[in-house]
Amino acid sequence: MLTRRYFVTASAAGVMFGSSRLGSPALAQGAGKARILVGFPPAGGADIVARLIANEMKSYASAIIIENRPGGGGRIALDVLKGSAADGSVMALTPASLIVLFPHVYKSLNYDPLRDFIPVTSVCTFPYLLTVGPMVPREVKTVADFIAWCRANPAQATYGTPGSGSPLHFTGVLLSRTAGFEFLHVPYQGAAPALQDLLGGRIAAFIGTMGATLPQIQSQSGQLRALATTSSQRSAVLPDVPTFAEAGYPALEVVEWYGVFVPAKAPADTVGRLNHAIREALKTSEVKAGLARLSLDIAGSSPGDFAQLVEADFKRWGPIVKASGFTPAD
Repeated sequence: MLTRRYFVTASAAGVMFGSSRLGSPALAQGAGKARILVGFPPAGGADIVARLIANEMKSYASAIIIENRPGGGGRIALDVLKGSAADGSVMALTPASLIVLFPHVYKSLNYDPLRDFIPVTSVCTFPYLLTVGPMVPREVKTVADFIAWCRANPAQATYGTPGSGSPLHFTGVLLSRTAGFEFLHVPYQGAAPALQDLLGGRIAAFIGTMGATLPQIQSQSGQLRALATTSSQRSAVLPDVPTFAEAGYPALEVVEWYGVFVPAKAPADTVGRLNHAIREALKTSEVKAGLARLSLDIAGSSPGDFAQLVEADFKRWGPIVKASGFTPAD
């Protein structure tokens, strides 16, 4: 459960601005340097998003440095954030999974996602995509067709993802449970080998991000076919691909997000000013264009609204992971 202070602080941060009178002195407006911790290597999705917004946050700090701390599936960056000064000079940009899913798939974490951090704002969102390959007959054109094919061919009803214990893995579990059919998960070390096996006809389907599969889907070969997205509405990039809700499975609405967090003791007015700076950055043409190139949708929310989203997603994934029989990792 989230603590009462968590919600009070997050809600107050949505309306309070100016210099801090609590704890460590807040970063003066437009002065000093700030760091954005990213738990992944340079040139990856999280790194690019962090750099896009950092370039447009000059009103918050004179310089914002991106500090890549890869390792542990992104956990190292959050370990560093937990021990950082809570004065607004250090923040982390992270995907949702590290906050709302990892507590359910790891026996222990060095950080408590719900107590050690304050949510500042969501930055952008992106859905997942169910794609089938050459193993699945060409006449299978819809989610209903695919589920019927899986039931008729249980030995071939397989789906790949970039890793076990990921949101993509459990999205497949959710589909299997909701539709009532056996769907075997095949984990890979990244999207590339999974797509190679999908194209080679060694697995039937792939659940991944739009960016990972879009080039193959849009190619003239027609080897990969997108059946549905997990978003609430159709993608402008793939307007002919229905959502799972349109296909009759509204429970399959799964939207991943990138969000910004600061240490738990950061003053509310500092959180509010950081929230304002990021949301203003999201309005710039440079950030809009950069996120669009990555097939990411602009978000932006108040600290209070973001805290509620975090809690809702945290509560949602717990039962799904438990029902799957997944054994938490060390």
